[in-house]
Amino acid sequence: MDGMNDASTGKVPAVCVPGDFIVAAAHLDHGHIYGQCNGLIGAGGQVKWVFDPDPGKVETFRASHPGVRIARSLEEILDDASVHLVASAAVPCERGPLGCRVMRAGKDYFTDKAPFTTLDQLAEARRTVAETGRKYAVYYSERLHVECAVHAGALVQAGAIGRVLHTIGTGPHRLHAASRPAWFFQRAKTGGILCDLGSHHCEQFLFYTGATDARVVATSARNAAHPEHPGLEDFGECLLAADNGASGYFRVDWFTPEGLGAWGDGRLIILGTEGYIELRKYTDIASDHGPDQLFLVDEKGEHRIPCAGRVGFPYFGQLILDCLDRTEKAMTQDHAFKAAELCLLAQQAAEPAQRWLS
Repeated sequence: MDGMNDASTGKVPAVCVPGDFIVAAAHLDHGHIYGQCNGLIGAGGQVKWVFDPDPGKVETFRASHPGVRIARSLEEILDDASVHLVASAAVPCERGPLGCRVMRAGKDYFTDKAPFTTLDQLAEARRTVAETGRKYAVYYSERLHVECAVHAGALVQAGAIGRVLHTIGTGPHRLHAASRPAWFFQRAKTGGILCDLGSHHCEQFLFYTGATDARVVATSARNAAHPEHPGLEDFGECLLAADNGASGYFRVDWFTPEGLGAWGDGRLIILGTEGYIELRKYTDIASDHGPDQLFLVDEKGEHRIPCAGRVGFPYFGQLILDCLDRTEKAMTQDHAFKAAELCLLAQQAAEPAQRWLS
């Protein structure tokens, strides 16, 4: 009922056997850790360790992953030479420093989005990657763990809609305030709505347009309807312009009504010179076809392509092989960091607009 506890499962091509790639899960503050681990396990990874200061979170994790060993501290994980990668979904403001600590210990790092809450954290991570040669991977789940989004990438890269000119993304989420941890309502800990939810859309914009850089043209973020939570931003929007001439707009919010059968009606429209694609990711309120629907309109006609259970999630196997072979096929480090930079710049630029709108 809320995106925080969405843990996608599905076909993940295995690229190794258990024991070849050892994972540790540490700091389980966001439910996305389950999606991260599900993907890695499906691709052949083995979760050996779990650590969190909260024993309740550890026991909940062990209920889903029986047999995993409980670490007494993060150091116990970092001292284990067999661990290849540490997966984490810490409080957002802690993700950057934690990642640098992991990389300096000689491990690759796989964090939930948003990977940073400040530009200083991003700069430190860039320095640490350069110094250590380790990977700072980011779980941009709304593209990587959604089958219609995966298939859209294949269609775009195959030239199905020509050159991409523009994207429109909507990222509504259900608030479910009573179920949220205290840090969720603290702006300094989440980074703000454009930093958090907007990180997905900055990454998608770069990926589908094929851009390597972009700038923030216009942006705003505010608390429109939740004065009881003054640290919450419940609405944000942003206009982006890419280095290759493409442009894009996205809107993110916490206004999914209780009547919707999913936690959010996330959509994406990709306009090309020879057609367009629409993704209805988590629900399709216009039909009973279910989630993961892709609509393609081209010169030959109108096409609905159901993707659930048919496409799979290649990212996780690619990430494992990248860690083992020191390649960059799943996602380049520059791309992951550029998406993070854009959402931080969008959040930063929204501050004057927030004051004006209030």
